[in-house]
Amino acid sequence: MNTAGHSEATARRGLELTPFRGLRYDPDRVGSLAAVTSPPYDVVVRPDGLHQLQDADPYNIVRLILPQATTPTARTEQAAGALRRWLSEGILTADAEPALYVYEQRHADGMLQRGLIGTLRVSEPSEGIVLPHEDVMPHIVADRAALMRATHANLEPLLLTYRGNGTAAEIVDRTAEHPPLLSTTTQDGYSHRLWAITDPAETARVQTDLARHQALIADGHHRWATYLRLHAEHPSPSPWDHGLVLLVDTARYPLRVRAIHRLLHGLPVAEALAALDGRFRVQRLAVPLPEALDTLADAACAGNAFLLAGDGAFHLLDRPDPALLDRTIPADRPAAWRTLDATVLHATLLDHVWHIPEDDPARIAYIHDTAATVEKAERDGGTAVLLHPVREEVVRDLARQGVTMPRKSTSFGPKPASGLVLRALDI
Repeated sequence: MNTAGHSEATARRGLELTPFRGLRYDPDRVGSLAAVTSPPYDVVVRPDGLHQLQDADPYNIVRLILPQATTPTARTEQAAGALRRWLSEGILTADAEPALYVYEQRHADGMLQRGLIGTLRVSEPSEGIVLPHEDVMPHIVADRAALMRATHANLEPLLLTYRGNGTAAEIVDRTAEHPPLLSTTTQDGYSHRLWAITDPAETARVQTDLARHQALIADGHHRWATYLRLHAEHPSPSPWDHGLVLLVDTARYPLRVRAIHRLLHGLPVAEALAALDGRFRVQRLAVPLPEALDTLADAACAGNAFLLAGDGAFHLLDRPDPALLDRTIPADRPAAWRTLDATVLHATLLDHVWHIPEDDPARIAYIHDTAATVEKAERDGGTAVLLHPVREEVVRDLARQGVTMPRKSTSFGPKPASGLVLRALDI
């Protein structure tokens, strides 16, 4: 664990964002731009969602980011072959000149998010430029690395945040006053627009501003870890020195923070509750999901709290035994880390009470959608563990201390749609 910490004032170098020739779908060759987009690969968790995306258009990006062959090697070969065909057929074409891309997401509920898509210089956490806040699972990094090696491409940007409200943000908003390169609305109700900044003077002003800042990984820790692995495999200079990112200034466009829930396979709710054996207070809630989540939020204000589901009801877990926490939670971390719900879940409940390895996909799944987590638990006879989201300032403060949170602790959003702009490393 790195405890030295990082601050924007002390970082030796800042963010280095560079233009690239984006790969984009030819709108005349696909059913619609909305039909070829997808949520990020790790959000597509339900088979019905995957099949729906595949059926939406034969060229949907999910065929590249989540190929469905039977073996890992076959999956990466399938994705690489599809990308080569789509390029040769003109389904995907490279823009004529390098650009930084302004990307906007807007929803009828009032959400507006704008940011910059570009290629960012890959840097180690010790440099204090790009700050991770979560641990990663090695098998996922290995899977993403194999896919990127085979396709020689960054197929979807990860999401980074910084706090600037300076020149770069002004250029982003001024660019968004012009007609976009593309505009589409996806099934989730979000409208998406994209612009290109190609003027060298504007690009230089953006780069000068960003060079004073550091970024927090909001979504895509495994992809960033993959960039680091591939960068280490290829001597510099090489295209692997940079990775595709969306950079959002949250001083101007705050993100929403949601929890990522756990689905425990093979552990019925009754067994999960029995194993607690008085270690937490347990209350059965015979209420609908929205009311149960409100109760969880209230309990989380007073201390660690979780909802268990899967047996047709909700069970609130709160008021853990302090002695239990003292025995199970590492004492060599800041208090803000030791008191996180995700820390208590992993160190106390998963490790000590239920004995479930956090990196065993046969025993545990990580799901963003609350209702889907409950539905799968009820259908499969497992246990859904629902969490309350942590505040962004807590995440950022821990990251600046060099302290990572347990895996899949947060879900920042809205996440960029995959398929609007890709990066081929050899173009």
